[in-house]
Amino acid sequence: MELLFKKCVNLQVLKEISIDFLTMRIRGNSEKYGYCRVAAVVPRLRVGDVDYNVSQLIEEAEKAINGGARIVIFPELALTGYTCGDLLLNDALLDAVDQAIEELTMRVAFHGSMVVVGAPLRNGGHLFNCAVVIGDAQVVGVVPKTYIPNYREFYEKRWMTSALAIAESIKEIKVAGEVVPFGTDLIFDFDTAHVAIDVCEDLWAPIPPSSVAAVNGANIILNLSASNEVVGKHRFLDDLICHQSSQTLSAYVYTSAGYGESTTDLVYAGKGIIAENGTMIAETERFTRDSKIALADIDLQLIEHERRVNTSYSDSVLVYGKPYRHLEVFHNPIARDFYDVNPILHPVAALPFVPTDKAETDSRCEEIINIQTFGLMRRLEHTGIKRLVIGVSGGLDSTLALLVAVAAFDRLNLDRNGIYAITMPGFGTSGRTHDNALQLMRALGVTYREISIADSVKQHFKDIEHDINEHDVTYENSQARERTQILMDLANKVGALVLGTGDLSELALGWATYNGDHMSMYNVNGSIPKTLARHLVSWLANTVYADNTTVNKTLLDVVATPISPELTPTDAQGNIAQKTEEIVGPYELNDFFLFNMLRHGYTPLKIYRLAVQAFEQDYNKAAIKHWLSTFIRRFFSQQFKRSCLPDGPKVGTVSLSPRGDWRMPSDSCATLWLKECEAISVE
Repeated sequence: MELLFKKCVNLQVLKEISIDFLTMRIRGNSEKYGYCRVAAVVPRLRVGDVDYNVSQLIEEAEKAINGGARIVIFPELALTGYTCGDLLLNDALLDAVDQAIEELTMRVAFHGSMVVVGAPLRNGGHLFNCAVVIGDAQVVGVVPKTYIPNYREFYEKRWMTSALAIAESIKEIKVAGEVVPFGTDLIFDFDTAHVAIDVCEDLWAPIPPSSVAAVNGANIILNLSASNEVVGKHRFLDDLICHQSSQTLSAYVYTSAGYGESTTDLVYAGKGIIAENGTMIAETERFTRDSKIALADIDLQLIEHERRVNTSYSDSVLVYGKPYRHLEVFHNPIARDFYDVNPILHPVAALPFVPTDKAETDSRCEEIINIQTFGLMRRLEHTGIKRLVIGVSGGLDSTLALLVAVAAFDRLNLDRNGIYAITMPGFGTSGRTHDNALQLMRALGVTYREISIADSVKQHFKDIEHDINEHDVTYENSQARERTQILMDLANKVGALVLGTGDLSELALGWATYNGDHMSMYNVNGSIPKTLARHLVSWLANTVYADNTTVNKTLLDVVATPISPELTPTDAQGNIAQKTEEIVGPYELNDFFLFNMLRHGYTPLKIYRLAVQAFEQDYNKAAIKHWLSTFIRRFFSQQFKRSCLPDGPKVGTVSLSPRGDWRMPSDSCATLWLKECEAISVE
């Protein structure tokens, strides 16, 4: 507060500061949900016109901060323009820069945000290309550019000195009347954000400074750039930024000079890019005359989770660990309800296992089918077994497993007659699934049989003295285990492997009968979530079997059939009465919960908040909370089934194999997670 008054020459300056000075408007929230909103600004500038440029930066900073940004960055040498040439050596320009930094510092005071701007600064008889970090009405620190390009169209060493020349000798710089930390060893601590800075060419170096900073704790990297356009460079730059964010397990925020730079020899199209862990989450349009802002919420919790999981990250400290000076950037108290009332500006996929782009979905489906097929082929070759037994219900999972079996046999040049496909109607089998199973098995040319389990299960009920009219868990599981017994015994008889069909979603929910459909000799579906299985079968129908009318039609009807174990009797019209999603919840919600809990390590509160945003048109808040609690309760209580799963190929980043990705005691308590669920308000 006192510092602000010292810098304000009169009350009029105070009035021009566009904040509520008394109430101190608070923007952003990186505590409750783990996000930090950043803005990559591409301003319209004039070469050498510092007064105009600083006015533009103040205006754009206001826009970004009013949009909730906690960190705002501008391009390289934004106060002067990158293309000033020999004007950069003129004291008139450099004096104006110092005054502009002071003005900018006053005007963004008390916004609770950090502003980073590019400027040429003098220090120790040298001129440096710098990133100036502003917060709390003061310059917090200055980071000079390390790698100075002097090849092809770049001639920067004519004016600028590399930070490498002064790494040990100069640790401070006087700017805007104050002496502040100076160097490439600075990390700016801003709530849970730990920010390091590259300047343009630094990113293009074999080992960017940000790589070392990230290993030493920086989770957001800023790059102030002035990269010109040549054909093909932009695509390479996109890939480079995404790759760097992936390699460093960080967010990489990039902005480059745009309209207003000199076009004597080069054109600067301007670009704001925000990438996180290898994925671009926001970008601006190129080749526009107006200023542009890329605004996005960085998921700091996700970054920290990825670093905890990735042991190579922690081991890298042993090689690249170095002392950094950590500078705390002032920020206002956090508004914990910011993201409760404002959208999260971060991609939230309602179907995280399924790409949204059709071309990518097609490519993904082909790859997954190949992984499943290749795994089964290897198991058959290793065992020397040339026969498979599989139960085919006419439902989604068994259909997918059968199609994978056919693909494996075809690639191994084995006769499809070696696939024994068995449909086993019981008390709840509908005419629709029964007919689809038979049509599919016949059309695919496999050996098929129909074996009713009704009589054997009735005898079993008699043996254990169970009332057949009591449709409880005994009634249901007896049918599932009878089917598994038939498959296992038939496999022994014909010298075959029993191919499992249960999917990842069912394993997460424990929606499988222990030692029933839970068990097989190899399961190709064990890491296929239900939402993905639909797309896989649809893809096979429309590609591999597009010209086979019978198979194509049958597969599409299987996809359209309600999901059910069909263990309780059908309705009066013979339709499926037992619908899984009415019992355990919609699979699109369960798969969303599963992905975000296992892959991202999110808390129930955060999963709920993201689900509300992803499914706001489909489910109300109370329903999301209810099914989230159901998922957590079932996930914890059913671990014992996952602890003894059969082998099967991993196809995605989420797997529940007890030998690979997921190790959890069967008697783990869900208390903490359920307690957090109960505390969620749906108002």
